[in-house]
Amino acid sequence: MGTLFPSAFHWLYQGFSSEGSLFGLIYYLGELLLLYTAGLKFQSRFAKSDVKTGIAIIIGSTIIPFIIGWLSTYVFNPNQFLGPDHSVVALKIIVAISIAVTSIPVISKIFADLGIMHSRFAKIIVAIAGIHDLILWVALAIASGIVAGAHGGTGGGINAWVVSKSLVVTFAFLIVCIGVVPWALRKITSKRANFLFRSSFLGYFLVILFALSDIAGYLQVDVMYGAILAGVATKFSLPEPVFKKLEQGVLGISYSFFIPLYFAIIGMQLNLAKNFSVGFFILYLIFATVVQSVVVYFTCRLIKTDKLTSMNFAAAMNARGGPGIVLSSTAYALGIINENFFAILVMLALITSWMAGWWLRYVLKTGKPLMPGDENLVIQKAQEEVHFDLAPNLE
Repeated sequence: MGTLFPSAFHWLYQGFSSEGSLFGLIYYLGELLLLYTAGLKFQSRFAKSDVKTGIAIIIGSTIIPFIIGWLSTYVFNPNQFLGPDHSVVALKIIVAISIAVTSIPVISKIFADLGIMHSRFAKIIVAIAGIHDLILWVALAIASGIVAGAHGGTGGGINAWVVSKSLVVTFAFLIVCIGVVPWALRKITSKRANFLFRSSFLGYFLVILFALSDIAGYLQVDVMYGAILAGVATKFSLPEPVFKKLEQGVLGISYSFFIPLYFAIIGMQLNLAKNFSVGFFILYLIFATVVQSVVVYFTCRLIKTDKLTSMNFAAAMNARGGPGIVLSSTAYALGIINENFFAILVMLALITSWMAGWWLRYVLKTGKPLMPGDENLVIQKAQEEVHFDLAPNLE
Protein backbone atom coordinates (compact mmCIF):
# COMPACT_ATOMS: atom_id res chain seq x y z
CA MET A 1 0.00 0.00 0.00
CA GLY A 2 2.85 2.35 0.85
CA THR A 3 4.40 1.69 -2.56
CA LEU A 4 1.27 1.81 -4.72
CA PHE A 5 -0.70 4.45 -2.80
CA PRO A 6 1.79 6.50 -0.71
CA SER A 7 -0.66 9.34 -0.05
CA ALA A 8 -3.35 6.99 1.27
CA PHE A 9 -0.75 5.19 3.41
CA HIS A 10 0.44 8.47 4.89
CA TRP A 11 -3.13 9.60 5.60
CA LEU A 12 -4.05 6.31 7.29
CA TYR A 13 -0.92 5.62 9.35
CA GLN A 14 0.74 9.02 9.73
CA GLY A 15 -2.30 11.24 9.78
CA PHE A 16 -1.42 13.25 12.88
CA SER A 17 1.87 14.28 14.45
CA SER A 18 1.66 12.17 17.62
CA GLU A 19 0.63 8.99 15.80
CA GLY A 20 4.23 7.77 15.72
CA SER A 21 4.48 8.10 19.50
CA LEU A 22 1.26 6.15 19.95
CA PHE A 23 2.49 3.36 17.68
CA GLY A 24 5.80 3.40 19.54
CA LEU A 25 4.07 2.92 22.89
CA ILE A 26 1.97 0.00 21.62
CA TYR A 27 5.04 -1.44 19.88
CA TYR A 28 7.18 -1.55 23.02
CA LEU A 29 4.36 -2.83 25.23
CA GLY A 30 3.73 -5.64 22.75
CA GLU A 31 7.41 -6.47 22.55
CA LEU A 32 7.80 -6.52 26.34
CA LEU A 33 4.73 -8.71 26.79
CA LEU A 34 5.84 -11.10 24.05
CA LEU A 35 9.12 -11.78 25.84
CA TYR A 36 7.44 -11.82 29.24
CA THR A 37 5.11 -14.58 28.03
CA ALA A 38 8.16 -16.39 26.64
CA GLY A 39 9.71 -16.26 30.10
CA LEU A 40 6.50 -17.59 31.64
CA LYS A 41 6.80 -20.65 29.36
CA PHE A 42 10.27 -21.41 30.71
CA GLN A 43 10.68 -24.98 32.00
CA SER A 44 13.70 -25.80 34.14
CA ARG A 45 13.07 -29.52 34.57
CA PHE A 46 13.00 -32.53 32.29
CA ALA A 47 11.50 -35.91 33.02
CA LYS A 48 14.30 -38.33 33.93
CA SER A 49 13.79 -40.26 30.72
CA ASP A 50 14.13 -37.06 28.66
CA VAL A 51 17.22 -35.52 30.31
CA LYS A 52 19.67 -36.99 27.78
CA THR A 53 17.56 -35.86 24.83
CA GLY A 54 17.08 -32.36 26.24
CA ILE A 55 20.73 -31.74 27.10
CA ALA A 56 21.97 -33.11 23.77
CA ILE A 57 19.62 -30.91 21.71
CA ILE A 58 20.33 -27.81 23.83
CA ILE A 59 24.07 -28.20 23.27
CA GLY A 60 23.76 -29.17 19.61
CA SER A 61 21.18 -26.54 18.61
CA THR A 62 22.92 -23.70 20.47
CA ILE A 63 26.68 -23.99 20.16
CA ILE A 64 27.14 -25.46 16.67
CA PRO A 65 24.63 -23.23 14.78
CA PHE A 66 25.94 -20.16 16.64
CA ILE A 67 29.53 -20.92 15.59
CA ILE A 68 28.49 -21.68 12.00
CA GLY A 69 26.46 -18.45 11.90
CA TRP A 70 29.47 -16.47 13.14
CA LEU A 71 31.80 -18.09 10.60
CA SER A 72 29.31 -17.46 7.78
CA THR A 73 30.03 -13.73 8.05
CA TYR A 74 33.44 -14.45 6.54
CA VAL A 75 31.76 -15.92 3.44
CA PHE A 76 29.53 -12.93 2.58
CA ASN A 77 30.27 -9.27 3.12
CA PRO A 78 28.53 -8.25 6.39
CA ASN A 79 29.25 -4.56 5.78
CA GLN A 80 26.36 -4.43 3.29
CA PHE A 81 23.94 -4.99 6.20
CA LEU A 82 25.56 -2.68 8.77
CA GLY A 83 23.30 -0.20 10.50
CA PRO A 84 24.21 3.37 11.45
CA ASP A 85 26.17 2.18 14.51
CA HIS A 86 28.71 0.39 12.26
CA SER A 87 29.51 -2.34 14.81
CA VAL A 88 30.73 -5.36 12.86
CA VAL A 89 31.15 -7.45 16.01
CA ALA A 90 27.57 -6.80 17.11
CA LEU A 91 26.33 -7.62 13.58
CA LYS A 92 28.17 -10.95 13.64
CA ILE A 93 26.50 -11.79 16.96
CA ILE A 94 23.09 -10.99 15.45
CA VAL A 95 23.77 -13.24 12.45
CA ALA A 96 24.91 -16.07 14.74
CA ILE A 97 21.80 -15.74 16.93
CA SER A 98 19.48 -15.67 13.90
CA ILE A 99 20.82 -19.05 12.79
CA ALA A 100 20.44 -20.65 16.23
CA VAL A 101 17.34 -19.02 17.76
CA THR A 102 14.08 -20.93 18.42
CA SER A 103 10.69 -19.44 19.28
CA ILE A 104 9.08 -20.38 22.60
CA PRO A 105 5.81 -18.41 22.12
CA VAL A 106 5.22 -19.45 18.51
CA ILE A 107 6.09 -23.14 18.91
CA SER A 108 3.91 -23.23 22.05
CA LYS A 109 1.04 -21.63 20.10
CA ILE A 110 1.50 -24.19 17.31
CA PHE A 111 1.32 -27.01 19.86
CA ALA A 112 -1.80 -25.48 21.44
CA ASP A 113 -3.52 -25.02 18.06
CA LEU A 114 -2.71 -28.61 17.09
CA GLY A 115 -3.98 -29.83 20.46
CA ILE A 116 -0.72 -31.52 21.45
CA MET A 117 0.56 -29.21 24.20
CA HIS A 118 0.22 -32.07 26.72
CA SER A 119 2.32 -34.48 24.63
CA ARG A 120 5.75 -35.70 25.64
CA PHE A 121 7.18 -34.18 22.46
CA ALA A 122 5.75 -30.70 23.17
CA LYS A 123 6.94 -30.69 26.79
CA ILE A 124 10.49 -31.55 25.73
CA ILE A 125 10.56 -28.93 22.96
CA VAL A 126 9.21 -26.14 25.22
CA ALA A 127 11.75 -27.00 27.93
CA ILE A 128 14.60 -27.09 25.40
CA ALA A 129 13.52 -23.84 23.71
CA GLY A 130 13.34 -22.00 27.04
CA ILE A 131 16.90 -22.81 28.11
CA HIS A 132 18.15 -22.53 24.52
CA ASP A 133 16.73 -19.03 24.00
CA LEU A 134 17.82 -17.79 27.41
CA ILE A 135 21.41 -18.55 26.38
CA LEU A 136 21.00 -16.78 23.06
CA TRP A 137 19.39 -13.75 24.71
CA VAL A 138 22.58 -13.45 26.75
CA ALA A 139 24.41 -13.05 23.43
CA LEU A 140 21.91 -10.39 22.30
CA ALA A 141 22.33 -8.54 25.59
CA ILE A 142 26.10 -8.62 25.05
CA ALA A 143 25.68 -7.21 21.52
CA SER A 144 23.46 -4.48 22.95
CA GLY A 145 26.05 -3.76 25.63
CA ILE A 146 28.82 -3.52 23.03
CA VAL A 147 26.86 -0.93 21.06
CA ALA A 148 25.83 1.04 24.14
CA GLY A 149 29.32 0.94 25.65
CA ALA A 150 31.22 1.72 22.48
CA HIS A 151 28.89 4.57 21.36
CA GLY A 152 29.18 3.79 17.69
CA GLY A 153 30.82 0.43 17.40
CA THR A 154 34.23 -1.12 17.55
CA GLY A 155 35.36 -0.28 14.04
CA GLY A 156 35.41 -3.95 13.06
CA GLY A 157 37.57 -5.08 15.98
CA ILE A 158 36.76 -6.41 19.41
CA ASN A 159 37.18 -4.06 22.34
CA ALA A 160 38.15 -6.47 25.14
CA TRP A 161 37.13 -4.07 27.91
CA VAL A 162 33.68 -3.39 26.45
CA VAL A 163 33.01 -7.09 25.81
CA SER A 164 34.27 -8.14 29.25
CA LYS A 165 32.20 -5.50 31.01
CA SER A 166 29.10 -6.48 29.04
CA LEU A 167 29.65 -10.16 29.88
CA VAL A 168 30.03 -9.50 33.60
CA VAL A 169 26.99 -7.21 33.83
CA THR A 170 24.81 -9.53 31.72
CA PHE A 171 25.62 -12.67 33.70
CA ALA A 172 25.33 -10.83 37.02
CA PHE A 173 21.87 -9.60 36.01
CA LEU A 174 20.94 -13.15 34.94
CA ILE A 175 22.02 -14.62 38.28
CA VAL A 176 20.16 -11.98 40.28
CA CYS A 177 16.95 -12.39 38.27
CA ILE A 178 16.95 -16.18 38.48
CA GLY A 179 18.40 -16.64 41.97
CA VAL A 180 17.54 -13.58 44.06
CA VAL A 181 14.40 -12.06 42.55
CA PRO A 182 12.21 -15.22 42.84
CA TRP A 183 13.29 -15.63 46.48
CA ALA A 184 12.43 -11.98 47.20
CA LEU A 185 9.07 -12.26 45.44
CA ARG A 186 8.14 -15.33 47.48
CA LYS A 187 8.90 -13.36 50.63
CA ILE A 188 6.99 -10.16 49.86
CA THR A 189 4.16 -11.16 47.50
CA SER A 190 1.87 -12.71 50.10
CA LYS A 191 2.51 -10.12 52.84
CA ARG A 192 -0.56 -8.24 54.04
CA ALA A 193 1.31 -4.98 53.67
CA ASN A 194 1.72 -5.63 49.95
CA PHE A 195 -1.24 -3.46 48.94
CA LEU A 196 -0.31 -3.53 45.25
CA PHE A 197 -0.64 -7.32 45.03
CA ARG A 198 -3.93 -7.28 46.97
CA SER A 199 -5.38 -4.50 44.82
CA SER A 200 -4.34 -5.88 41.42
CA PHE A 201 -2.96 -9.39 41.03
CA LEU A 202 -2.09 -8.92 37.35
CA GLY A 203 -0.94 -5.32 37.74
CA TYR A 204 1.52 -6.32 40.46
CA PHE A 205 3.46 -8.63 38.16
CA LEU A 206 3.31 -6.16 35.28
CA VAL A 207 5.02 -3.65 37.58
CA ILE A 208 7.74 -6.26 38.18
CA LEU A 209 8.04 -6.72 34.40
CA PHE A 210 8.48 -2.99 33.79
CA ALA A 211 10.86 -2.62 36.75
CA LEU A 212 13.25 -5.38 35.65
CA SER A 213 13.12 -4.15 32.04
CA ASP A 214 13.95 -0.64 33.21
CA ILE A 215 16.83 -1.88 35.36
CA ALA A 216 18.18 -3.85 32.38
CA GLY A 217 18.07 -0.70 30.27
CA TYR A 218 19.83 1.30 32.98
CA LEU A 219 22.61 -1.32 33.16
CA GLN A 220 22.98 -1.11 29.36
CA VAL A 221 21.74 -4.69 29.12
CA ASP A 222 18.99 -5.01 26.52
CA VAL A 223 15.56 -4.03 27.87
CA MET A 224 13.98 -7.10 26.27
CA TYR A 225 16.41 -9.32 28.16
CA GLY A 226 14.98 -7.87 31.35
CA ALA A 227 11.47 -8.73 30.11
CA ILE A 228 12.20 -12.40 29.47
CA LEU A 229 14.00 -12.72 32.82
CA ALA A 230 11.00 -11.10 34.53
CA GLY A 231 8.88 -13.92 33.13
CA VAL A 232 11.34 -16.56 34.33
CA ALA A 233 11.52 -14.97 37.81
CA THR A 234 7.72 -14.88 37.99
CA LYS A 235 7.52 -18.56 37.00
CA PHE A 236 9.98 -19.53 39.74
CA SER A 237 8.30 -17.45 42.45
CA LEU A 238 4.69 -18.70 42.31
CA PRO A 239 2.99 -21.97 43.24
CA GLU A 240 1.43 -23.78 40.26
CA PRO A 241 -2.27 -22.84 40.85
CA VAL A 242 -1.46 -19.14 41.29
CA PHE A 243 0.91 -19.19 38.33
CA LYS A 244 -1.75 -20.70 36.05
CA LYS A 245 -4.13 -17.90 36.99
CA LEU A 246 -1.50 -15.25 36.27
CA GLU A 247 -0.47 -16.86 32.98
CA GLN A 248 -4.06 -16.95 31.79
CA GLY A 249 -4.50 -13.25 32.55
CA VAL A 250 -1.22 -12.19 30.93
CA LEU A 251 -1.81 -14.27 27.80
CA GLY A 252 -5.34 -12.85 27.58
CA ILE A 253 -4.31 -9.21 27.40
CA SER A 254 -1.12 -9.93 25.43
CA TYR A 255 -2.38 -12.09 22.57
CA SER A 256 -5.74 -10.39 22.25
CA PHE A 257 -4.34 -6.88 21.77
CA PHE A 258 -0.71 -5.86 22.31
CA ILE A 259 1.25 -8.68 20.64
CA PRO A 260 -0.84 -8.74 17.41
CA LEU A 261 -0.45 -4.97 17.13
CA TYR A 262 3.28 -5.29 17.76
CA PHE A 263 3.54 -7.69 14.81
CA ALA A 264 1.38 -5.35 12.71
CA ILE A 265 3.68 -2.40 13.44
CA ILE A 266 6.68 -4.57 12.53
CA GLY A 267 4.92 -5.23 9.22
CA MET A 268 4.44 -1.50 8.67
CA GLN A 269 8.20 -0.99 9.02
CA LEU A 270 8.97 -3.46 6.24
CA ASN A 271 9.43 -2.20 2.70
CA LEU A 272 9.78 -5.40 0.71
CA ALA A 273 9.37 -3.49 -2.56
CA LYS A 274 12.54 -1.43 -2.07
CA ASN A 275 14.66 -2.65 0.85
CA PHE A 276 14.69 -6.41 0.49
CA SER A 277 17.29 -8.57 -1.27
CA VAL A 278 15.18 -11.50 -2.48
CA GLY A 279 18.10 -13.54 -3.78
CA PHE A 280 20.15 -13.21 -0.62
CA PHE A 281 17.07 -13.95 1.50
CA ILE A 282 16.42 -17.24 -0.30
CA LEU A 283 20.04 -18.29 0.22
CA TYR A 284 19.93 -17.19 3.86
CA LEU A 285 16.66 -19.05 4.46
CA ILE A 286 18.08 -22.26 2.99
CA PHE A 287 21.33 -21.84 4.92
CA ALA A 288 19.64 -21.17 8.28
CA THR A 289 17.13 -24.00 7.83
CA VAL A 290 19.73 -26.54 6.74
CA VAL A 291 22.17 -25.67 9.52
CA GLN A 292 19.66 -25.82 12.39
CA SER A 293 17.72 -28.81 11.02
CA VAL A 294 20.75 -30.91 10.12
CA VAL A 295 22.49 -30.23 13.43
CA VAL A 296 19.40 -31.12 15.48
CA TYR A 297 18.65 -34.18 13.32
CA PHE A 298 22.12 -35.69 13.65
CA THR A 299 22.30 -34.78 17.33
CA CYS A 300 19.14 -36.82 17.87
CA ARG A 301 20.45 -39.68 15.75
CA LEU A 302 23.68 -39.63 17.78
CA ILE A 303 21.71 -40.41 20.94
CA LYS A 304 19.87 -43.28 19.20
CA THR A 305 16.61 -41.45 18.40
CA ASP A 306 14.61 -42.85 15.48
CA LYS A 307 14.53 -41.03 12.13
CA LEU A 308 10.97 -39.64 12.31
CA THR A 309 11.40 -38.30 15.85
CA SER A 310 14.70 -36.72 14.83
CA MET A 311 12.95 -35.03 11.88
CA ASN A 312 10.20 -33.76 14.17
CA PHE A 313 12.71 -32.26 16.61
CA ALA A 314 14.61 -30.68 13.71
CA ALA A 315 11.44 -29.10 12.29
CA ALA A 316 10.26 -27.75 15.66
CA MET A 317 13.64 -26.27 16.62
CA ASN A 318 13.83 -24.47 13.24
CA ALA A 319 10.83 -22.22 14.09
CA ARG A 320 12.22 -18.76 14.87
CA GLY A 321 8.90 -16.95 15.30
CA GLY A 322 8.53 -14.21 17.90
CA PRO A 323 12.11 -14.18 19.25
CA GLY A 324 13.40 -14.03 15.68
CA ILE A 325 11.26 -10.96 15.01
CA VAL A 326 12.23 -9.38 18.35
CA LEU A 327 15.87 -10.07 17.48
CA SER A 328 15.49 -8.22 14.19
CA SER A 329 13.54 -5.29 15.62
CA THR A 330 15.93 -4.89 18.57
CA ALA A 331 19.01 -5.02 16.36
CA TYR A 332 17.41 -2.54 13.95
CA ALA A 333 16.44 -0.15 16.75
CA LEU A 334 19.99 -0.29 18.16
CA GLY A 335 21.44 0.58 14.75
CA ILE A 336 23.29 -2.74 14.43
CA ILE A 337 21.60 -3.76 11.16
CA ASN A 338 20.08 -1.82 8.28
CA GLU A 339 16.54 -2.01 6.88
CA ASN A 340 17.49 -4.65 4.30
CA PHE A 341 18.74 -7.18 6.86
CA PHE A 342 15.88 -6.28 9.20
CA ALA A 343 13.42 -7.40 6.50
CA ILE A 344 15.44 -10.56 5.85
CA LEU A 345 15.36 -11.57 9.54
CA VAL A 346 11.63 -10.87 9.87
CA MET A 347 10.79 -12.95 6.81
CA LEU A 348 13.13 -15.70 8.04
CA ALA A 349 11.19 -15.85 11.32
CA LEU A 350 7.83 -15.97 9.55
CA ILE A 351 8.64 -18.65 6.99
CA THR A 352 10.55 -20.99 9.32
CA SER A 353 7.63 -20.86 11.78
CA TRP A 354 5.20 -21.74 8.97
CA MET A 355 7.47 -24.61 7.93
CA ALA A 356 7.51 -26.05 11.46
CA GLY A 357 3.73 -25.85 11.81
CA TRP A 358 3.16 -27.40 8.39
CA TRP A 359 5.45 -30.36 9.10
CA LEU A 360 3.97 -31.15 12.54
CA ARG A 361 0.43 -30.92 11.16
CA TYR A 362 1.41 -33.29 8.34
CA VAL A 363 2.85 -35.85 10.78
CA LEU A 364 -0.29 -35.76 12.91
CA LYS A 365 -2.55 -36.17 9.84
CA THR A 366 -0.64 -39.28 8.79
CA GLY A 367 -1.39 -40.81 12.19
CA LYS A 368 2.28 -41.25 13.09
CA PRO A 369 3.50 -40.49 16.64
CA LEU A 370 5.66 -37.41 17.17
CA MET A 371 7.98 -39.51 19.31
CA PRO A 372 7.91 -42.72 21.36
CA GLY A 373 5.49 -42.25 24.25
CA ASP A 374 2.96 -40.31 22.14
CA GLU A 375 1.50 -43.34 20.32
CA ASN A 376 -1.88 -43.01 22.06
CA LEU A 377 -1.95 -39.22 22.09
CA VAL A 378 -5.42 -37.71 22.29
CA ILE A 379 -5.75 -34.35 20.53
CA GLN A 380 -6.99 -31.69 22.96
CA LYS A 381 -7.74 -28.42 21.20
CA ALA A 382 -8.65 -25.49 23.42
CA GLN A 383 -10.89 -23.96 20.77
CA GLU A 384 -12.81 -26.23 18.44
CA GLU A 385 -14.94 -24.97 15.59
CA VAL A 386 -18.43 -24.13 16.75
CA HIS A 387 -21.33 -24.81 14.40
CA PHE A 388 -24.47 -22.79 15.04
CA ASP A 389 -27.82 -24.24 14.05
CA LEU A 390 -29.71 -21.11 13.12
CA ALA A 391 -32.81 -22.97 11.97
CA PRO A 392 -35.68 -22.65 14.45
CA ASN A 393 -36.52 -25.72 16.45
CA LEU A 394 -40.11 -26.51 15.43
CA GLU A 395 -40.42 -29.71 17.37
